[in-house]
Amino acid sequence: MDNTSIKRLGWSLVVTLIIFVAEVFGGLLSHSLSLLSDAGHVLTDAFALGLSLIALLIMRRPSDYKATYGYQRIGLLAALINGISLVIIALFIFIEAYKRFQSPPEINSSVMLTIAAAGLVGNLIMAWILGHKHHDLNMKSAWLHVLGDTISSAGVIVAGLIIKFTGWVLADTIASGIVGCMIIIGGSRVIKEALWILLDLSPSGFHPEDLAKAIADIPEVRNVHDVHIWSIGHGIPAFSGHVQVHDQKISEADIIRKQIEHLLAHQGIKHAVIQMECADCCNNEIYCSLNATDSHLGHNH
Repeated sequence: MDNTSIKRLGWSLVVTLIIFVAEVFGGLLSHSLSLLSDAGHVLTDAFALGLSLIALLIMRRPSDYKATYGYQRIGLLAALINGISLVIIALFIFIEAYKRFQSPPEINSSVMLTIAAAGLVGNLIMAWILGHKHHDLNMKSAWLHVLGDTISSAGVIVAGLIIKFTGWVLADTIASGIVGCMIIIGGSRVIKEALWILLDLSPSGFHPEDLAKAIADIPEVRNVHDVHIWSIGHGIPAFSGHVQVHDQKISEADIIRKQIEHLLAHQGIKHAVIQMECADCCNNEIYCSLNATDSHLGHNH
């Protein structure tokens, strides 16, 4: 990952923290729950940007004796904590929204609108800094977080305008509930993706049986078994399996192994552990002798 992406994430993180502080003070001064809810959303964006930044820095570290697969899953653990915090923040927003729905407080719409507008401008600046064309999943997820917060800021502005011109203060409570729903949906997705990888489940889009069948279709391959697919880190699928071939030279079997690796790389799997096995049975093996005996008895029978 180049230094440009790291610099973009760093500047976006600074802008996010400035918006967070401004919205917290603005929400307390105006008594706007939607503004405070958006501040909570901004805080989760700061976590997301920080995690993406940490993940990029960790990904640059080579594997060593402590972590032979590398340090990818440290970022996943941080993402899991981030997702859980998202859900907790959303629950607090829902509880406070319920209280305010029963007893709506007076809201200073002018302060609310001013801070929300500043937050919207800040989010647009961050979206411009990060850009929208990303091949790296971490950068893309960070940009999506900023985009979601931009929509939340726009929602707070709409609620502020409704309160200013109609006096309907429940618009603030409804807006905060919408922001809370956005936060809990995003948090649930982060938790699901992190747990999916940490539990070594098959990555989305990959099926062990389909890969085994594709490998078995190679003419020199006799059988494929003990196939496993998992993720070393986010977007880094790995494969292991046993491949049976005819009795042949190691150099010839290595050609088949390279064909399998090329097939897997075409599927997006660049980390593969393939164990080549001889499928031919020798006459002096006990298993073959037993099979021959069983076959002879069955024929006489």
